[in-house]
Amino acid sequence: MSEIASPSSVVTGVPGVTSASSLVSFKKSDILIVGGGVIGMSLAYDLSKRGIAVTDIDKGEIGFGCSYGNAGWLTPCFSMPLPMPGMLLKSIGWMLDPVGPLHIKPQPSVLLARWLSRFLVSMNTGLMNRSVSALTEISKYSLDAYAQLDRDYPNTIGFERKGLLMVAHTKAGVKATLKEMNLVAEHGVPGRELDAEGIRNLEPALKGNLLGGVYFPEEAHAEPLAIVKTLTAAAIKNGVQVIPHTEVISFVVDGRKIKGVNTTKGVITSDQYVLATGSWSAKIGKSLNLNVPILGGKGYSIIVKPFNPTPKIPIMILERKIAVTPRKDTVRLAGTLELVNLDESITQKRVDTIIKGSQEFLNVPQNPEIIEVWRGLRPCTPDGVPIIGRPADYDNLFLATGHQMLGLQSAMGSARLAADLLTGTKPIFDPNPFRATRF
Repeated sequence: MSEIASPSSVVTGVPGVTSASSLVSFKKSDILIVGGGVIGMSLAYDLSKRGIAVTDIDKGEIGFGCSYGNAGWLTPCFSMPLPMPGMLLKSIGWMLDPVGPLHIKPQPSVLLARWLSRFLVSMNTGLMNRSVSALTEISKYSLDAYAQLDRDYPNTIGFERKGLLMVAHTKAGVKATLKEMNLVAEHGVPGRELDAEGIRNLEPALKGNLLGGVYFPEEAHAEPLAIVKTLTAAAIKNGVQVIPHTEVISFVVDGRKIKGVNTTKGVITSDQYVLATGSWSAKIGKSLNLNVPILGGKGYSIIVKPFNPTPKIPIMILERKIAVTPRKDTVRLAGTLELVNLDESITQKRVDTIIKGSQEFLNVPQNPEIIEVWRGLRPCTPDGVPIIGRPADYDNLFLATGHQMLGLQSAMGSARLAADLLTGTKPIFDPNPFRATRF
């Protein structure tokens, strides 16, 4: 919540998005959603199909936050919370390595101290099993919903169902891939073990000393920004008012009820208010005296020109934590997680590490032709499960945030659960693991 809105911004390619220059007044809605990423727009779309009057605002352009540059994976096989049993010593090693897969920026912070304390407590098998079950369910629902979105709006979101290949070059890595395969298999996500020969037969673009891995045949990928644009256009068609470059200044509060939101475009009122504000949720929550324990986890993606041979299947290079996604005319290399809260600076060493790690196992040139370097802040809860529910302090406030690296993957399922709860419908998923009152 740091930049003042531009007076003439629109979402490129999405007709019907209100620009500031044409805005005269706001029509009151049933529900105001703050946040125009994939979570906010999935919810707006779901609610609009139920006939609910919705307004969605965002401090920037719709879909250009964390939803813009992620790997684009729609993969229930990766329904793992961030804190996992047995990763304590491993995570400490990563944290001390400034270019490791997980790094925490040293800084005096009460939020960070509390977050880390809860993170460490969450590394237990019982909580992991409950979390995996909950995350898998909303991710499987989302995958089916994206397939339906692709059928409803063909050739718009780049949806392809080629599966996901997870590869490892150490015995410990191979063991980890099999453990993950068996864990998600219990929740209806099929996988197939592969040896080194099987990996190369499936994806000849891979090279290096790979020992084995797992292929998940039912997973998919798509273009994240295209998904948000498609959801936005569909929501607008259903009557949703979408207003970009509208920054929240403060809330109008009367006891247990929010009466309005002061924004850079004026006061907006609604019956219910939803915060789908990602890594900015803790800061916004603080203005309402709420404890929303979310830290921004910075991730990077690098778009490069195709190389020869170009992979045909999305690949996770396990030990390097690098996600490789083939696209129409480019390849996306993504990875790393820096717990930095709201620091959006780019660390060149991180970019270099992703490129070098990719070069070990793919024929990425020594000096690849880089089209774009992107970073975004993934909203991380300390237990690795999103917050979807009402906080105890307000009767008409709802939180839909904290999706760590699984925002795109689980957005449609998260929206379904949130929409059910907001409209008083019996929820399709158990809301208990996601409840806002657990912190």
